[in-house]
Amino acid sequence: MEALRRTLNASLRGKAEVVEMVVACLLARGHLLIEDLPGLGKTTLAKTLASAVGGRFARIQCTPDLLPGDVTGFRVFDPKTRDFEFQPGPVFAEVLLADEINRATPRTQSALLEAMAERQVTVDATPHALAASSFVIATQNPVEQHGAYPLPEAQLDRFAVKLRIGYPDREDERAMLDAAVGPASREAAATGPILGPCKLQDLQQRVARIAVDSSVRDYLVDVGRATRAHRQVVLGLSRRGLLTWQRMAQARAFLAGREFTTPDDVRDVAGPVLEVRLGVEAEWAPRVLAEVLASVPVPVTVVPAGRRT
Repeated sequence: MEALRRTLNASLRGKAEVVEMVVACLLARGHLLIEDLPGLGKTTLAKTLASAVGGRFARIQCTPDLLPGDVTGFRVFDPKTRDFEFQPGPVFAEVLLADEINRATPRTQSALLEAMAERQVTVDATPHALAASSFVIATQNPVEQHGAYPLPEAQLDRFAVKLRIGYPDREDERAMLDAAVGPASREAAATGPILGPCKLQDLQQRVARIAVDSSVRDYLVDVGRATRAHRQVVLGLSRRGLLTWQRMAQARAFLAGREFTTPDDVRDVAGPVLEVRLGVEAEWAPRVLAEVLASVPVPVTVVPAGRRT
């Protein structure tokens, strides 16, 4: 995990907390939505992650004329065999980057729903399984909304978290410029596989076994119910969102080197998990999330016997 952190931090300088959330999302078997301005490293981060996990990388530039078959794949007639053969689309890659997803039509956006939720696609009534550790990174530009199609709530709920990268600090920008001068190898060092698909699946299973105390589960349920009662929340937390929140908290605990979750793990991932699915305007989201968390008492948990602190 340290090698993976170093590799991602080298490609996205000065954003250690963003990298930590990306890794947690990957370990929790979720999908990631990045909402930010162009040119801040979204594609570079996705390519580096794909190389690090030893998987195939595919990128889709979403436009209004993009068709569902361009995402999932389609069947073509082979004159040699005189039969139709399935040609897999980019969604079959281990890491898929859907760039500016809100520029695709709702019909094309919906082509990702089954892939993200069930890790399979159905073409001409035939299901095709995706990789067990497939990971979707979607981006959208929050500024240019002309000709864009906002993601429906059903699709937003398929994403585990929403992140914003933001501009780096002055020192990190200067270091980026320094690294870009000289041989190309200095600018973009070759990154070999660090985990591999089998190792990644093993880590994801280990994260799923991280202990969650009953008091932490009660806390999750109470905060989830509090989101449904808040006056400014359009949609309260769904059952899928609650399960995703627990998986993200388990991943956070795993990255901290613990075998059990705490209320702090729940609170640390609350912002990225809730912001993507509550329908709150970006400028109001921090205050609303703070009010929701403040409305539920934080439980005091006891370290489970035999567990590493």
